[in-house]
Amino acid sequence: MFTADCTAIKDIRPGLKNINVMFIVLEVGATTVTKENREVRTFKIADPTGCINLSIWGDPGKHLIPGDIVRLTKGYASVWRQCLTLYSGKNGDIHKVGDFCLTFNEQLNMSEPNPNLATIAPQLVNNGANVGPSSNNGTPRTQANPTANPTVVAGSSAGTSGSASKATTRLSETKSPKIRTGRSSGSRGNVKSDRR
Repeated sequence: MFTADCTAIKDIRPGLKNINVMFIVLEVGATTVTKENREVRTFKIADPTGCINLSIWGDPGKHLIPGDIVRLTKGYASVWRQCLTLYSGKNGDIHKVGDFCLTFNEQLNMSEPNPNLATIAPQLVNNGANVGPSSNNGTPRTQANPTANPTVVAGSSAGTSGSASKATTRLSETKSPKIRTGRSSGSRGNVKSDRR
């Protein structure tokens, strides 16, 4: 399911841009409304290497629910309140590709508060060079065997009650929406359907 152009969540560092990642939505956080009356939704997402917080601006976040398997393109990583956070970029796409069946790892949480990130983030924004998994600009993480004990969720065996099977039925009966972030001139907002 994962392609070569996807970045592993464990490799995401502050300042990294044009991130393509495939993940499963674990939790949907509360919606925050800004002073400009824009909605921001925060999600806890994971892949086989770790988990991270994802923030999505506007309507595209309304369509994601726990258990959705999603591909994000052209995202970027930044520090928000001492936590590494993944964002959908202005020209990025959020595309649901499946549901309920993806191995993931919650043991390595890339969004755990880290006071050291507050001092690293301004350097990355000003410097901008050598940002990525192979650079030395990121904060070294010390955790024994971060990929140990990945969790597997598959269908109704996910440990949830009958709501999982209802969600599976409902999701399988509808077309997967393609959600595009950024500005759109259409009256439908930022949501685009995948008409295949």
